[in-house]
Amino acid sequence: MNGRTEVISIQQANPQGTGAIGIAETKARAGALLELGTAFMKLQADTAQTQLGDANIDSEPRPAPREEHFDVVIVGAGQSGLSVGYYLARKGIKFVILEARQRVGDIWRARWNSLRLFTPARFDGLAGMRFPAPAHSFPTKDEMADYLEAYAEKFALPVRTGAKVDEVNRHGGRYVVTAGASRFTADHVVIAAASYQKPKLPDFAALLDPAIRQFHSSAYQNPSQLRPGGVLLIGASNSGAEIAMDLAGTHRVWLAGRHPGHIPVAYNGTIALRVVIPFVFRVLLHRLLSVDTPIGRRVRPAHLVHGLPLIRVKPQHMDAAGINRVARVATVKDGKPVLETGEALEVENVVWCTGFRPGLDWIKLPIFDESGRPGQYRGSVTGEPGLYVCGLPFQHSPSSTMIHGAERDAGYVADAISERMRIAKN
Repeated sequence: MNGRTEVISIQQANPQGTGAIGIAETKARAGALLELGTAFMKLQADTAQTQLGDANIDSEPRPAPREEHFDVVIVGAGQSGLSVGYYLARKGIKFVILEARQRVGDIWRARWNSLRLFTPARFDGLAGMRFPAPAHSFPTKDEMADYLEAYAEKFALPVRTGAKVDEVNRHGGRYVVTAGASRFTADHVVIAAASYQKPKLPDFAALLDPAIRQFHSSAYQNPSQLRPGGVLLIGASNSGAEIAMDLAGTHRVWLAGRHPGHIPVAYNGTIALRVVIPFVFRVLLHRLLSVDTPIGRRVRPAHLVHGLPLIRVKPQHMDAAGINRVARVATVKDGKPVLETGEALEVENVVWCTGFRPGLDWIKLPIFDESGRPGQYRGSVTGEPGLYVCGLPFQHSPSSTMIHGAERDAGYVADAISERMRIAKN
């Protein structure tokens, strides 16, 4: 669900701290208590106290959960969930949107400080409300967060914040969504949660020298989190390249991984803004490459593994910034990361830009394929009439995880719900 991210912060990202905690120990101590991929690990004393409190709570009788019924329950109030809500509201359908975070847009606020969107503002608005910025500007992550919050307010979308969904199941012909002490029943459920839920790390991450400060990119905010000295970013896609550029002014940087390719024009130049970006985002990634085209079906498996080419950062930018681009990290030896070339790197920091696992195991229904992704077509889940997804990577096309793609996919899902409701009444 949107925002139910299990943090794998391997060591404290607090620059004042001096201790180091391995992955296995971190998981054992923190478990499910650590959430929000952009948060840092809590102090051990706080975590232990929280665990103790949970144990005491579990030993006491709990009141029966409150139950409400809606035509549709939407899980997640990001751009996908809000877009589905917008279309359902226009159809007069009774629904609720459950959001784990305390404010709409917090999923964007939690990302690293210098982040800007890859798409200009002209492509960043949702249905019914343009993005309030110059058309060719690139909004900050906080501007995007505020836009989503304003969008929910403008259309009076029924968002329940602080409602972290624990389980989606089906009983007696209806879906049951449990969120803490609340329970919601519905004939239709939309999982508007990107499958970027649980940070993915290789097993050998636990073998790094404890003196190396390491954490996942989802916990990165700014260079002050890192220790003085070298930093190795593992994973060379867009997040790795962007964070490498952010760190290049304060640290010696190595960026390890396969080069994913790049868009060969300046993203903010006149030609790019007026020709290349509209073609790439509105035509190539939105229409030509889709589950409905032969070329889209051919490239989809590779896209799900490797993602998009570099959009903003180019190899020449990294070279000019003094970033050392190196081969993939193959293993750890004597506590040091070792490249495929056999070279061991001496670094004081490691940032894992290695992506995420789907993390949708709170959906207690047999909908997942061998890769752990929900089986679906255009958002309708295979074998589960009434269950939908929105915002998954390449759900329909590469733009499905982008703002302008979320609007189209949401409209399709809302239409499918409306049609099923019409059929059920007849």
